[in-house]
Amino acid sequence: MQQKTCSVNRTNQSTVIKEAINSLLDDGITDKQDIYSKVVDNLGVPRPTVRRVARDLRNELLTKIKILQSETQQTTVPAA
Repeated sequence: MQQKTCSVNRTNQSTVIKEAINSLLDDGITDKQDIYSKVVDNLGVPRPTVRRVARDLRNELLTKIKILQSETQQTTVPAA
């Protein structure tokens, strides 16, 4: 396993970490600590950074879910 060093600006680093987290989730990894460890090992970023970005990603996804749920609720109201 190669270790990449993320010596980039914070915005780009966050994007790279989010992509890594999403990729691991897509691969079926469900243990949060395992995901954090793999991202730390693969990208060489500090664990607190991975946790911060994971929190940001979770909040972004929850916001999108709320939007989709509200659209679904509005469109499923039966016409009178």
